Amino acid sequence: MKKQVTLYTDGACSGNPGIGGYAGILIYGDIQREYNGAEEATTNNRMEVQAVIAGLKRLKYPCKVEVYSDSAYTVNAFSEKWIYGWKKSGWKKADGKPVLNEDLWRELYDLTVIHEVTFHKVAGHADNALNNRCDELARAAISEFRKKKSPES
Repeated sequence: MKKQVTLYTDGACSGNPGIGGYAGILIYGDIQREYNGAEEATTNNRMEVQAVIAGLKRLKYPCKVEVYSDSAYTVNAFSEKWIYGWKKSGWKKADGKPVLNEDLWRELYDLTVIHEVTFHKVAGHADNALNNRCDELARAAISEFRKKKSPES
């Protein structure tokens, strides 16, 4: 039987494109693990997807994962089954144009083959404490990235 894991995620961007941050909280039983990271030239959508990828990659065994995200972009790709159509059509959208962020969608798709993942949309910047914590962690990653990038005077 697969372990049941809950994953809250969020992404943020300072400028779009700009410096981006992503974060998540993995929950298994009474254990909570936070993570975050940042990238230099990215978009908010990329960071939202990267947040989920980073969480799923931390799992050591195939798990049943409930993902909670405030990103309609990420959640709808699965709940509306867009990703399966994109994959079937060679990562092209219905209009024939390439899917944006194909590299991340491919990686996330592969992880959803390993893990049994269900996506849930939560309201962003609302009264969801775990989503708000992820937002704080993503923004903190952006701040840390800026500090490391610019030498102190």
